[in-house]
Parts: sequence; C-alpha cells; structure tokens
Amino acid sequence: TGAQQSATVANPAPGASSDLLPHFQLEPEDVYIVKNKAVSLACRATPATQIYFKCNGEWVHQGDHVTQHSTDRSTGLPVMEVRIEVTRQQVEKIFGLEEYWCQCVAWSSSGTTKSQKAFVRIAYLRKNFEQEPTAREVSIEQGIVLPCRPPEGIPPAEVEWLRNEELVDPELDANVYVTPEHSLVLRQARLADTANYTCVAKNIVARRRSASAAITVYVNGGWSTWTQWSGCSTSCGRGWQKRSRTCTNPTPLNGGAFCEGQNVQKTACTTLCPVDGAWSEWSKWSECGAECTHWRSRECSEPAPRNGGRDCHGPELDTRNCTSELCTHAAPGTEDVALYVGLVAVAVCLVLLLLVGVLVYCRKKGGLDADVADSSILTAGFQPVSIKPSKADNPSLLTIQPDLSTTTMTYQGSLCPRQDGPAKLQLPNGHLLSPLGAGRHTLHHSSPAAEGADFVARLSTQSYFRSLPRGTNNMAYGTFNFLGGRLMIPNTGISLLIPPDAIPRGKIYEVYLTLHKQEEVRLPLAGCQTLLSPIVSCGPPGVLLTRPAILAMGHCVEASAENWSIRLKKQSCEGTWEDVLQLGAEPCTELYYCQLEAQACYVFTEQLGRFALVGESLSMAASKRLKLVLFAPAACPSLEYNIRVYCLSDTQDVLKEVIQLEKQLGGQLIGAPRVLHFKDSYHNLRLSIHDMPSSLWKSKLLASYQEIPFYHIWSGLQPFLHCTFTLERLSTSTCELACKIWVWQVEGDGQSFTVNFNIAKDTRFSDWLVPDEVGTPALVGPSAFKIPFLIRQKIISSLDPPGTRGADWRTLAQKLNLDSHLSFFASKASPTAMILNLWEAQHFPNGNLSQLAAAVAEVGKQDGALFSEAEC
Repeated sequence: TGAQQSATVANPAPGASSDLLPHFQLEPEDVYIVKNKAVSLACRATPATQIYFKCNGEWVHQGDHVTQHSTDRSTGLPVMEVRIEVTRQQVEKIFGLEEYWCQCVAWSSSGTTKSQKAFVRIAYLRKNFEQEPTAREVSIEQGIVLPCRPPEGIPPAEVEWLRNEELVDPELDANVYVTPEHSLVLRQARLADTANYTCVAKNIVARRRSASAAITVYVNGGWSTWTQWSGCSTSCGRGWQKRSRTCTNPTPLNGGAFCEGQNVQKTACTTLCPVDGAWSEWSKWSECGAECTHWRSRECSEPAPRNGGRDCHGPELDTRNCTSELCTHAAPGTEDVALYVGLVAVAVCLVLLLLVGVLVYCRKKGGLDADVADSSILTAGFQPVSIKPSKADNPSLLTIQPDLSTTTMTYQGSLCPRQDGPAKLQLPNGHLLSPLGAGRHTLHHSSPAAEGADFVARLSTQSYFRSLPRGTNNMAYGTFNFLGGRLMIPNTGISLLIPPDAIPRGKIYEVYLTLHKQEEVRLPLAGCQTLLSPIVSCGPPGVLLTRPAILAMGHCVEASAENWSIRLKKQSCEGTWEDVLQLGAEPCTELYYCQLEAQACYVFTEQLGRFALVGESLSMAASKRLKLVLFAPAACPSLEYNIRVYCLSDTQDVLKEVIQLEKQLGGQLIGAPRVLHFKDSYHNLRLSIHDMPSSLWKSKLLASYQEIPFYHIWSGLQPFLHCTFTLERLSTSTCELACKIWVWQVEGDGQSFTVNFNIAKDTRFSDWLVPDEVGTPALVGPSAFKIPFLIRQKIISSLDPPGTRGADWRTLAQKLNLDSHLSFFASKASPTAMILNLWEAQHFPNGNLSQLAAAVAEVGKQDGALFSEAEC
C-alpha cells in the first residue's frame, strides 16, 4: 500500500543541482490511537529550509508544528526536524469517508521533496468472539480440531491457546499445531490432553478470553488374552472347567466403553474315574502232578485296574499237596520224551514257515525289480506315453489290483535286471530323465468320483453334514483307495493330497474338501489373535490315515519368528477349537506338522477334520497382507457413480468370493490390485479421494476421509470390508474419470491408486481377474501325481537307507530347500516319501520335473557306487 512505500517526489528549480534536494532522514510511520491518547508524527530532512505536514490533502497550521534545527556533522548541511500531534477527534471527523493520513513536505533552494504517507487509525478490539471452541469427548489417538475465530479488531488480534491456564507452545510439543485460521489441532489425542482449553485474543487495546472448552480423552476397554483352562472341577466323572479374561488391554478410562462379551467361559469336562482291580474266581484244581501237587489260578480281571486304579493284592497261583488222594508217579522218562517230541514239531513248523516266507519274498522282489526301470527312465517317463489294456498272458506286467472298478493306464519303459548289492537307484551316465523304452508297466487307478448329487445325498445321512456348506461351488469330493489322489477347490489355492498307501489296502473312502465362509463357522479369537487362513474341512472326520495327507491353503501373514506366535487349530468332535500345533516349536504329537511358506502353508495330518491357521502378534511390528481392490459399475446411466474399495485378506479364496459378488452387482475392476502391510498398531485404516477435476466431478462425502476400524480388519473374521466413494458427474456427457485414491494406516505405510478410467467402455483391467482353473477337482490314482508310481518307489527304496557320503534323503531335502524340516521327515517310516509328497503338493500341476530329476542326479553324484551305469 501507499502507506508502506516511500512516496518521495522532487520538484527541482531550474538549473539547480540534484545533490541539494532535501532528503528525509526520518519519515512519519503508521500509528494507532489507543483510547483518547493523541499520537505524535515526526519527520527530519537535510538540507531543508522549511518542513510542513499535510494531512488528508490539507496543510496543517504552522502553529501546530514543533520545529527543531541542527547541523549534520558529517556534511555540515542544516537539518530540520518537525513534529505534530493528531487527536482522536481529528481522525473521527473523517471516519467512514476515508482513512486519515499525513505526509511531510520539505523545501530547499533546489526544490521540494515529499515523504511517505503515514496512516493514523483508531485501535479497538470487540468483546465477542466470532467462534469459540466447544467441549468434546474423543477416543485416544483420535485427531482433535478446536476452532477459534477472534473478535474483530484494529490491529487484528493475535491468538494464543491455554491448556489449564498454561500456554500451549507448538514449538515444544510436536503433537500440537495452530492453523492460519487460529484453530488448535491435536494430531493424536493422549490421556495427558484431557484439560480445559481457552482461546486468547489480544492486540494493543485489550486482551479477550473465550469460554473454556473441556476436552475429555477416553479409552475404550479391550480384552486381555484368555487364561489357561482350569483343571476339571471333579476328580472323577463329569465336571466343569473354566477360563477367564479381564478388560485390561487396555482398561477403560474417562468414560470409555467397557468390553463387550463374556469374561468367563465354561466347558464341560470328564475325568476318568480310577477303577481298582479285583480277582476273578479261582479256576478248578488241576490233576495231581508227578510231584503229588496240583494247582489253581485266578486273574485280576473282574474288573482289571484302569485309570490309575490299584492292582489286585495276593497270589494269582495257588498250589497244594494232593497226597491225601491216590498219587501215582509216571514211569521215568515219559515227560522227557513228550518234551523232545514237542520241540522237534515246533522246529519243523518254523522251518516250513521260513521257506514259505523266502519264496514269497523272492517272488515279489523278482517281480518288482524285474519291472522297475533304472533312473534313466525319469523325465519323459514321468508322463504316460500310451493307454492300452493290459494283457493277461504277459508275465512281466506289474499290476496293482484296485479295490474298485478300475481302468488301466500303461506306461512304457526299458527294463533293467535287478542289480546285486544294496537296493539303490541305478543311473546311467545319460540324462536322468531319458524317455522310456519298449517295455510296459501297468498301474490301475480308481474310477472317477461319484456324481455331486449322489455324493451329497450320502453325506446328508451323516451327523457332521449339518456343519458343511450347501452347494458344490466351494467343495470337492471323490472316492479313493490305497493308490491315493488329490482334491482341489478351483481358484482358491486349497487342495488335499492323499499320497499312495495313506488309505489301507482293502479300504475305500469317500473324501470331501470344503471351504467355509467365516459367517458359517464360529471361530473364537482372544486378545490379539487373528485369522490368517481360510477355514477348511476335509473328511469324513475321525478317519485315520496310515500316512499323512497334505492340506494346502493360502495365508496372509508376514511371518517373522520374533513378531508372531502362529498356531494350527482343529475343531474337535464336540465343536470346540483346539491348538494342535505351534509353528516353530517342537510338535507335541506326530499326527500334525505344518510348513509355512511366503504365500501358502502345507499341513501334514493323519487325521481329517476342520483346520484354520491363527496367529497372535508379539509386537506392533507384526503385519498382515491386505489386498486392495477397486470396483465400479460397468455402466452408469445416472449422474451418481460409486467406487468401492475392498480391503481383503491376501488369500485367493477371499478374492474369488469378491469377484463373484461384483459380477452379480455388475461391477468391473478399475485399477490394478495393490498389497498393503497392515500392522498391529491399533490404528484404523483410512481412505480418501483426491485430485478430481472440480469442473467435471464432485464428491458427495461430507468428511475428508473414511475409516475402517482396526479390529474389524485385524480379526480377519469380516472378509469383505470395503468403503464406498460416492461421486457425482456435473454432466451426463462426462465419461472420463481421473482421480487418486489413498489408502493408509495412521502412522503406517500407505498405497495410492491413480485412476484414469472411461466409464462407458474401459476394460483395461478386466484381464487381470483370476481365470477359472481348468481341470477336474478330483484326481484319483496315478493321474493325481506327476511322479510315476514305479519311479517314486525306486527313489524311495534308494534314498531311505543311510547312504555313503551322505547320499540319501537328507541330501535330497537340502537340494530341494527342505532341510529345515529334517526332524519331521526323520520321524516317519519313509522320509523320502514325505519329501516327494511335499514336492507334489507344492508343484502340481505345473511342477518342473527336470529340476527334481537334477536334484536326484546330484544326490547320486555324491556316491559313485550308488549310481553306476546299468546295461539293460
């Protein structure tokens, strides 16, 4: 403004030097009149012969000037200083017309010079605030904004904040800042922020205080983890056991909500009662013996002691002399002859049994080894070359008879005679997986699975059917025998591998595999526990297998030993969930084992049932993977348009369900999915939309962002969490949408979606959707495995025994990066079979057999005698 700039204007006399023009050493400045006190204006110039003030275009009377003369010591030129006083009445005369201003004019022999204008204003500060802060109750870590608009005043009032009458200094507290509009912002409410807040406005006239606003920061209660189950209330028979938790994680404060739910859980328990043993009746006396004695016996069996009961006391054999009766001694030597005859008969029987066993073994050994090709039949030999019916007159065919109606799959390959020495896999110098030769190996496999309707009809007669999902979209089923097979639920990453000989020979099992929706099965979680995988059932329940089946399913955990405690849970027949395995700890049972990989886990189980993977965070650094997916309507006839942002657990089964749901809603994918690492920090997930062209679109949301509560996401029990952004086009001709959507966790990492989309025809992301998996959900017999049965058996028999130079199953596990599970493999009768089963579960149907063959070949190179060249 003109008041802040120098307005020096010179009018030089003709022929005068510009060096003699007056210049101002002091110019008048803006001043405020406080109450009724007059203000003083001054100016000083050199060289000057006259100085006068002009106010609002009129000269000030000469008598109102106070003049002072001096000399500039550095130049010797005369200096003149002039002062005037301005009163409140002078300023009020022109109030409302224009602002009151004054300016100096200095003369010298060379001309005149004008100073800058100085504005004189009447200072004031009104009493009432335009907006005052109000009392609020907020949850801990929630953001707070306290507005304050100070009273009108000249000069404008400065604002400061008081907390319990103490000054709030943003320089000392990073959690606090004051906006240019004077609002006080607390980024995250803390318990210490509970106080009375006052906005103070002040200028040179006065100091005004707003009404105090009471801020209460409350803490909602959270449950602690459950205690261990107490002992059974009775030492014998049916009783109760209980566990408890407290609302102390955290404790509710300042009126925060108390925890919802029960703090005590009870369950029925049964303690087996001890049964003391009791004697049965004495047997009849025996005949009188050679020593003129006879005996009788009894057993501790009515009842036998059990459950810690006491054993019977007293003798179980009673003898007495029988000389009171006729007692005759047998002829000497009779007993010895009978003894010798019995021993000879037993020896003859043992020899006969041994001969029969040797013959049977030789026949089986010769039949198997004569038909088993050496390891040179491994790459092409892993796949069937032709399918032909077996000939009954061919004695070299190795046929495994099925328990059901069967079809025959024939494998061709060269045959090698059985080598002498240890039963090791013989490899030639050629490629490990060379094509099979002209010989044939015949394997039978079970017939295809029963039709869905028949299978479900049979299931409906069982008691456990009530807990299974209806329909077959998330279910696979088949009929299996000792040859094993595989069940898969397409597009979910869930499968069940039943290895060969897992089902006893002569048995036929109808097996199912189902994926449960979270709302169908109640899985109780306590404290910081979270569901990390889908809930999967395989059955029928209670079926025991002779070898572990492998259940594969996805998970969403970013596993780290120091951040997580992960447990495999199984639902018992009574419906309660039990921990059967803690990952990373020594297993307490050999029935279960779990290998956790980056995206999936593989559960070895000898008991079928219902399983889920549950984790408990040990620190706030623990995180889960969320899949963020954006959908919007494929067509939009109206002005309103909705964008749905899904925050899903990063597993295939959940994504499959959302895709099916959106297809029903007519939605289409409008952005490539992103992965977000969601941490156990108790912070909510926030979503906001930005950078929309305001001339084409507007948001109908009232808030700047939306939130999904932390516990809704962390529990994992609500699979389809999403937020909807409702937008409005300003014209029906607008088809292009360009914006950015931010998704972030408070004080955590975030992801942004840059959306450039044509509502009418854009299908750029439609190809990303997971295509339907091609294949049969149930594969029975050899068709379910990539490794042919005979090749598999030869590898197992070669690598199970300890090898020289370490050429055995341990080396194979190391080559396949499975050496962290050696203790589990070693606990099984055939470690090599466990390794091959896991390889099948990991790599079916797209596994690279050449890599497996290379690993087997490297094992063979460690022992020259193990893989000598075989001439066939």
